[in-house]
Amino acid sequence: MGYVSAVPPPRSDASAEPVGPDDRSSRRSVAAALLLGALGATVVLLASGRVWARGTAAIGSDSLQLSADGRAVTGLPAALAIVGLAALVAVFAVRGKGRLLVSGLLALSGLGAALSALFGSDGRSVLDAKAARTTADSAAHVAGLTQTTWPYVTAAGAVLILAAGLLALRFGRGWPSMGGRYERDGRARPRAVAAVDPDRPEDLWKALDRGEDPTTGPSGDRTR
Repeated sequence: MGYVSAVPPPRSDASAEPVGPDDRSSRRSVAAALLLGALGATVVLLASGRVWARGTAAIGSDSLQLSADGRAVTGLPAALAIVGLAALVAVFAVRGKGRLLVSGLLALSGLGAALSALFGSDGRSVLDAKAARTTADSAAHVAGLTQTTWPYVTAAGAVLILAAGLLALRFGRGWPSMGGRYERDGRARPRAVAAVDPDRPEDLWKALDRGEDPTTGPSGDRTR
């Protein structure tokens, strides 16, 4: 006579709860925000280290070529990109109003980096100071000032950070958080006990490997 198990048979994959549209939208928004934020910060940090402005300084009858990179012109874009990266990580470490505030910081970091790259990219004052040091003439000024495209590349990267912040503001409420397996009171969620079929020797061995008693069900009742 066969044995009757008190443990219900394990559910097959086909009976698993399907992923809803909201879950898929949340996952897509998380991936997009991470990609945009990381890519934008990388572009800002790299582009702000390139030459933003060039000019010439007169030394007697000769002229000296001078240049200034973005971090010499304005250090704000690079600094705000680092702030944006930190905020992007912190979004997943907080919940509720804290997540809303961090998402706003992420968006403001991108906006500030873009504006500082566009409106602080002239470079004339930096090149004038370099010309004065080079020629030992405090009245020296740079001539033939030209700007490169790198300030605009920096601003484009900052716009990506801004987009990541806007996504966080719009969809961040439904994103997962670090330590999501813990409840709000700090207690760990109970681990689901795998169902054991006593008529399947492989299930019995797996239960023994996990340190479980395969002859008892989840409630402690004997299965045989």
